[in-house]
Amino acid sequence: MQTTYYIILAVIVVLILWLIGVYNGLVRLRNRVKEAWSDIDVQLKRRYDLIPNLMETVKGYMKHEEGVLTKVTQARAQAMQAKGLKEKGQAENMLSDTLKSLFAVAEGYPDLKASQNFLQLQEEIADTENKIQAARRFYNGQVRDFNTKIEVFPNNVVAGMLKFQAQDFFAIEDEKQRENVQVKF
Repeated sequence: MQTTYYIILAVIVVLILWLIGVYNGLVRLRNRVKEAWSDIDVQLKRRYDLIPNLMETVKGYMKHEEGVLTKVTQARAQAMQAKGLKEKGQAENMLSDTLKSLFAVAEGYPDLKASQNFLQLQEEIADTENKIQAARRFYNGQVRDFNTKIEVFPNNVVAGMLKFQAQDFFAIEDEKQRENVQVKF
């Protein structure tokens, strides 16, 4: 009789330890997703900070291109105010588009392309775009791991009871956005 109690107690202890392990693993993965999103935020803020400097540099050269400059400014403001992953992704994609058009228009201004300040900003923005892409990949990898963990059996039972929810990927919405950002002068 006493052996039965020990067996039941051992099963309960193993079950509790398993639940603790699953919970801690889910929390760890959820925190990695948050950290990865924070990395994206850091790079986006860096890009937001570079854009006013870029705008000041090109203003003097591109006096006849006020529409392009306005679009970049508006896209930056929308991206900074976007809430939620989907809205943020759309706003960032729009900002990338407007920067592409700014750089395309800038190619028609040889004096601008020769400006040392502009060349430095161009290099920093290209570097930032690469870092944003790397941060997106890292974030999406963390989301994949987290979502897999909460969807596999028997973890899905624990995740459901503890209200862990799948996270969204930070994806590119349309085919046009899948093209490389070309920043060349």
